[in-house]
Amino acid sequence: MKDGWWRRWLRAWGYLAVEAGVSIASVVFLCLGIVLLPFMILTGGVLLMPEVVQGLHRWTDVNRRRVGAYRGEVLAPIGQVLPSASTIDARRRFALSRATGRDVLWLAVQGLPVLFVSLLTISLPLAAVNTLAVTYYWQFVPADDPVGSPYPVTSWELAATQPLVALGYAILSVFLIPAVARLVSFVSAKLLATPEKSRLAARVDALTLSRAAALDAHAAELRRIERDLHDGAQNRLVNVVMMLGIAERAQETGGDVLEPLRRAQDAATDALAGLRRTVHDIYPPILDELGLEGALASLAGRSGVPCTIEASEIGRVPAAVESAGYFVVAEALTNVSKYSEATRAAVRVAREGEVLLITVEDDGVGGAIERPGGGVAGIRRRIEVFEGVLKLTSPVGGPTILRAELPCGS
Repeated sequence: MKDGWWRRWLRAWGYLAVEAGVSIASVVFLCLGIVLLPFMILTGGVLLMPEVVQGLHRWTDVNRRRVGAYRGEVLAPIGQVLPSASTIDARRRFALSRATGRDVLWLAVQGLPVLFVSLLTISLPLAAVNTLAVTYYWQFVPADDPVGSPYPVTSWELAATQPLVALGYAILSVFLIPAVARLVSFVSAKLLATPEKSRLAARVDALTLSRAAALDAHAAELRRIERDLHDGAQNRLVNVVMMLGIAERAQETGGDVLEPLRRAQDAATDALAGLRRTVHDIYPPILDELGLEGALASLAGRSGVPCTIEASEIGRVPAAVESAGYFVVAEALTNVSKYSEATRAAVRVAREGEVLLITVEDDGVGGAIERPGGGVAGIRRRIEVFEGVLKLTSPVGGPTILRAELPCGS
């Protein structure tokens, strides 16, 4: 029982000590915002303010996890991200949202009152130790500048009272530190808690973006299938019809029928192969046969750059996620073969809870960027359908690392 109480007390003291450090960082953030405020106002909150607000949201999300961990509850993140290439109105709405106001209020409370309360409270045990020490070292300080803890100690009689003062500090710390930790964490949780209305609004925004991404991906996929059919199977079927027409006229005139029939057969074979490739690209049958691990191993075997696959205990995930993961790796390896000048590539796939993590790395020349309509943009479009995340790191000289996170909950 005593050991449990002691652990709780130490945890509360540690929490307040961290709060003091967080408060100092919050004061710096607050001062930075005040310094930049005139520029933000002059630009109408369009230019710099959204980036500063995004940094503020990240900072408060970190503290949501920290405060939630101490209180044993989950504080949902703010759920607002500044989209790339946002319109002026979207940037202004993001910067001046109600969530921003709540985060600024938490920053002000954290940076001023909480800093003072935390420092005062965590110093109580140190004050108790120092007061005990005063009992001995008061005699070594100058007489005109006596030790004051909490009153000047100028004689052995006054020094003899210091253990009682130390005991008072200790009793205060025993009861006050857990109580203050609970109070500070309660206030922080109330200020950091995202209102239900805001969470629902953020969820609606995320679903709207996801739906738009799904429609874009669907339209792009239809265009690709149409292009593949037009440039492949359709042209070859036209050749089949032409060759059969030539064979028909040759039969009527007594000419050679076999040669145009052979050409028609070859064209029909090519058309059938093209149709099979198109169907394969819609949903590779190998995923049904071997699962994602086996399908990726097959991709690595066909890669133009030597490639290794690290995938274990992925299990079966929803078919749509398997297909998206397969095409992410396929497109990434295609880009590696075409542009990277790499000598090797590595694909790592892992499942962490309800998220499928895919990493494709190569030792090429680097410098890869995301271009509209390019391969990386296509990968991002596929991932955004599932509200996933794509990160591309490609410094000049390499290595290039593409990391995709796909939610794969049932």
